[in-house]
Amino acid sequence: MLSRTVVLKIASLPPVRHLITRGRPFRKLVDRFVAGESLQDALRVATHLQSKGLKVSIDYLGESVRDRQMAESVVEEYLRALPALAEAGLDTQVSVKLTQLGLDIENDFCVHNLERIVQCAQEVGGFVRIDMESSEYTQRTLDIFYALHERYPNLGVVIQAYLYRSEEDIERLIGCKASVRLCKGAYAEPATVAYPRRAQVNSAYRRLMRKLLVNGHSPALATHDESIIRDAIAFVQEQGIPPQRFEFEMLYGIRRDLQEQLVEQGYQMRVYVPYGEAWYPYFTRRLAERPANLLFFLRHVLR
Repeated sequence: MLSRTVVLKIASLPPVRHLITRGRPFRKLVDRFVAGESLQDALRVATHLQSKGLKVSIDYLGESVRDRQMAESVVEEYLRALPALAEAGLDTQVSVKLTQLGLDIENDFCVHNLERIVQCAQEVGGFVRIDMESSEYTQRTLDIFYALHERYPNLGVVIQAYLYRSEEDIERLIGCKASVRLCKGAYAEPATVAYPRRAQVNSAYRRLMRKLLVNGHSPALATHDESIIRDAIAFVQEQGIPPQRFEFEMLYGIRRDLQEQLVEQGYQMRVYVPYGEAWYPYFTRRLAERPANLLFFLRHVLR
């Protein structure tokens, strides 16, 4: 099987990018993982998911913005999305990346942009989750989160289990009653800051998961790993933790069968729904991270 690095390298080649982004035969495949390019597309997908008992978190795709006007346009998109979700009677939660809001431009500029989104969410009874990016941004992201969380309890954050520092971060976040989404971690990190082996990452995830389930504030367990999900269910049943105290979270288009099974079993299941014109990097990462996704893509191409 092709490695993640090789898949991403191939996907970055201009002819490949042009073929996938311009080729009509690929549109159906892209739609499996991305809601579409417009807010209306995201609302349509969110409505469909909610009709099946699934919760949603909307994400306007993009990152590493270094232009002030572009960052401000991202803010305006979220200021449109939050009231639109509320007016449609949908779960009003969004996910944001700080580099998309101008973190690489100026810290105060980014904080101001984030606060505008969180205030808007507060006004419509919504919630904002800060996505975590590579380890070079971890401390800056948490600093901004802590600066706003005391005033805005409707703000949550993501912690990546593969970082060595995450156990200490989890303890502090539990102490301030922060809502944490726990994921394994998707960025290529050196062994100096992150566990290099899959077994170590899985072990760290389970350890942090148990801490959050026992003491956390509405934690979200973001994973498609069935063995970890089984362990989580066994743990909450053993500890007498009700399903309303936490939720599972998965990406749109991945393990739809498992998402619906969890809902049928009485667990809260949230789907991360991405949309926007900047969908190509996100789409290729989804192909690269799981062999099943890549095989699905290759079968589609061969047909």
